[in-house]
Amino acid sequence: MREILRTNDIVLLSAIAALLDSAGIGHLVLDQHMSVMEGSIGLLPRRLLVEKDREGEARALLDGAGFGAALVAP
Repeated sequence: MREILRTNDIVLLSAIAALLDSAGIGHLVLDQHMSVMEGSIGLLPRRLLVEKDREGEARALLDGAGFGAALVAP
């Protein structure tokens, strides 16, 4: 798995996860429970990981959808 997104914005995270779901690209959201434990004040960002062999496809999809600026560097 490779990290492609780190954010406190749950709306952005949901939109990107929905795009990945629609393309059939497996992904995993980490740190969801930690951000709830810290009281949802936005200190701990959530991380989104995609399958290593589909990282390029995921980045191209998200860049084409206008989310390229939100992605972490490879």
